[in-house]
Amino acid sequence: MNYTRWSILCLLASIPFAIYVANRRSASAVAVLRVATFNVSLHRPEPGALLRELRGGGCEPARRIASIVQRTMPDAILLCEVDRDEAAEAAAVLNKEYFAVAQRGLAGIAYEFSYCGPVNTGEPSGQDLDRDGRVAGPGDAFGFGAFPGQYGMVLLSRHPILEDQVRTFRTLRWQAMPGALRPDGVGDDAWNAMRLSSKSHWDVPIGVGDKRTGGKVIHLLCSHPTPPVFDGPEDRNGRRNHDEIRFWVDYLTPDRAGWIVDDAGVRGGLGADAHFVVMGDLNCDPMDGDSRREALAALLAHPRVQDPQPKSRGGDEESKKQFGANARHGGDAALDTGDFADVVPQGPGNLRVDYVLPSKGTKVVGSGIFWPVDADPLYRLTGDYDPSRWPFTGVPTSDHRQVWVDLRY
Repeated sequence: MNYTRWSILCLLASIPFAIYVANRRSASAVAVLRVATFNVSLHRPEPGALLRELRGGGCEPARRIASIVQRTMPDAILLCEVDRDEAAEAAAVLNKEYFAVAQRGLAGIAYEFSYCGPVNTGEPSGQDLDRDGRVAGPGDAFGFGAFPGQYGMVLLSRHPILEDQVRTFRTLRWQAMPGALRPDGVGDDAWNAMRLSSKSHWDVPIGVGDKRTGGKVIHLLCSHPTPPVFDGPEDRNGRRNHDEIRFWVDYLTPDRAGWIVDDAGVRGGLGADAHFVVMGDLNCDPMDGDSRREALAALLAHPRVQDPQPKSRGGDEESKKQFGANARHGGDAALDTGDFADVVPQGPGNLRVDYVLPSKGTKVVGSGIFWPVDADPLYRLTGDYDPSRWPFTGVPTSDHRQVWVDLRY
């Protein structure tokens, strides 16, 4: 009798523990997706040069970039400024011979899936877009570039890319946008020819998790708008940067997306119930720099968008150390993602230009910027040029930092 009572008491006592274990198992089964963006500055002055440099695994900037990626281990990452060849071979070599190969004692990371679509950079427009009196050169391409594919993009993913659902908007005309900020002095022929995207806008869905256990489709909304500078009083780049960012505002707003037509001829924006992440080097700071920031403000305030505001200690430290143009800034330097020239008036100082913006309703469980402080041994990976810190003098990594966000679905 006593033994039976003792058994019942033990059974009752074990119920809370069983519930706890079940909850932990349930929580561990919920996918956490780390999404990142990184402008890696792997652009070269002539076609094929990057591919030749990457082959064999000996490209030092690419090895540093791979070291950073292997430390943060994102599940999906958009790489900006990777020159694209016709077969997208440079992107494939970067993935296979750098990211998948252990760097400096780290474990390689296998990205089974990738998307590396064509871009507008270097594609001849047939128009004198830069108004220099001739129809030739990088300023007359649909996107600034010395050859087709320069400054391209590649998306790498450990989760399946749903290729039959990918939408691209590379050929969408700028003048199709209602209220587009047409540059001053641009003739009708040039205006009608100009494309909105300086590179492209991509909607790349990935499948996360097993559909039988609640898998999700996440739309990775990728772009790299033109820098808002390097032009004249017509402000072509400033206006284009604004409207390239505004594209996403309209794409996420069903009653404003009717003008949008993708490269396959399908009209409209993203479904109202879709999960998404807006990601890329948007070349626009919310408070500082030379950009028109109204479109970015609208994107950050969009009712479907949340801004995790990733931070780093390194960005804050670097701003104070470099001072210069940074002393005039009003934004939080810990949010900065770009380490730009600090001498006034040659440079804008450090800015927040790289973003990972998930849809509201998605739980953000972590975020960060890979920008180590000066005392951290990893500081050299971000491109410090002091030969006493790194033996590879004169070999920069990038003037951007990797940004990542952890999402639970």
